[in-house]
Amino acid sequence: MRIGQLAEATGTTTKTLRFYEESGLLPPAERMASGYRDYTDDAVGMVGFIHRGQAAGLTLAQIGQILRIRGHGQAPCSHVRNLLGGRLRELDAQIAELLVLRETISQLHAQAAEPEPDTCTANEVCRYI
Repeated sequence: MRIGQLAEATGTTTKTLRFYEESGLLPPAERMASGYRDYTDDAVGMVGFIHRGQAAGLTLAQIGQILRIRGHGQAPCSHVRNLLGGRLRELDAQIAELLVLRETISQLHAQAAEPEPDTCTANEVCRYI
């Protein structure tokens, strides 16, 4: 299938597909006599895998690692589990930081419940921040 057809089938752009190919995430497509790329039907599944990996918060480099492990004939399940565990730890840390930020903003919001603009100096700009 040509690159435009693959883009349409996978909900992505031709530019992204070229990037995936240049990055080694997609194997190089065969070329037609006209010079156009000719992707196999397997490319649809590969792009779907890349998108699912991104949706899980994995980087393209991590997705590439997984694809290389599979390309060497090994099941990448343990590696994927480790990557997902790391991603969970990152998310937990981000959530903790966001909860602290939320509490800070909540306190500032409460302090600004009854604004008193006359109490702000020009140097403060706004005393609630």
